[in-house]
Amino acid sequence: MISQASLFSELRRLHRAAMAWLRDWWRLLNFSVLMFTLALSPSTYRRANRAPLARQLVLATAPNLLWFSVLSALISLVLIRIVVVTALSYGLSRYALEMVVRVLVLELIPLTAAVFVALRITLPDGIEFAQLRARGALDALQRQGADLLRREFLPRVAAGVFAVWMLAAVSCVLSLVLAYLSIYGFTPWALQGYTRVVGQVFNPAVTLILMLKIIFFSFAVGLIPLASSFYDDKATGRLRRLRDAPGLSDMLRLFSVILLIEAASLMGNYY
Repeated sequence: MISQASLFSELRRLHRAAMAWLRDWWRLLNFSVLMFTLALSPSTYRRANRAPLARQLVLATAPNLLWFSVLSALISLVLIRIVVVTALSYGLSRYALEMVVRVLVLELIPLTAAVFVALRITLPDGIEFAQLRARGALDALQRQGADLLRREFLPRVAAGVFAVWMLAAVSCVLSLVLAYLSIYGFTPWALQGYTRVVGQVFNPAVTLILMLKIIFFSFAVGLIPLASSFYDDKATGRLRRLRDAPGLSDMLRLFSVILLIEAASLMGNYY
C-alpha cells in the first residue's frame, strides 16, 4: 500500500510538472503571436506609441553598442592570434583566415551578442515586470485602461530583438576588419585574396543559416524573458517562486532555446 501510494504521488507530481511545462510553452507561443500581431499592425506606430518604442530601442542599443564592440574586439584579437599561431605551428597557415571567420563570425559573435543582450536587457526587464505583477501594479494599470502590450511589452521586445541584430552586425564587421589587419597588416594588396577566402566561406547556404540564427536568437532573447511576466499566475503559485528566484525559469528556458538554435546551425553548416 505504501509503495502504491508513493507511486501515485510520484505520478501526480510528474503530471503537474508536465502540465506546467506545457502551459508555460503555450503561453510563450500565445505571447509571441500577440507581439508579432502588434508589430505588424499599423495602429502600433501611431504618434502616441512611437515615442516609447523609439525610447526603448535607443536605451537598449546605444549604451551597449560601444562596450560590446570593445569587448568583442578584444576577444577577437586574442582568438585571431591563437588561431594564426596554431595554424603556423602545424603548417596550415593558408587555412588560418577561414578558421578565424568560421569560429568568430559564424559561431561566437552571434551567440555572444544574444547572451549579452539577454543578461543586460531582456532578463532584467522580465524580472522587473514579474515583480510589478507580483505587487499588483500591472493589474492596476490594466484596470485603468492602459495598453500594456503596446506601451510596455512590445517596445521592450522590439528593443531586445533590434539590439541583438545591431550588436551582432557591428561586431561581425569589426571582426572581419581585425582579422584582415592581424593576418595581412596595413596593406591593400592582400584585399583580393582576403575577399576571395571570405566569399568562399559565406556561400549562400552559410549566409542564410547565419541570418536565420541571428533572427531566431533575437526572437528568443526578446520574447522569452517577458512572456511569463505578462500572465497572472496567482492560482498556481508561480509568483511565489518568482519572488524566491526571479528570472531563473526564464533564464533556463532561454538558454535551452539558444542551445537548440546553435546546435541546429552547426548541423546546417557542417553536416
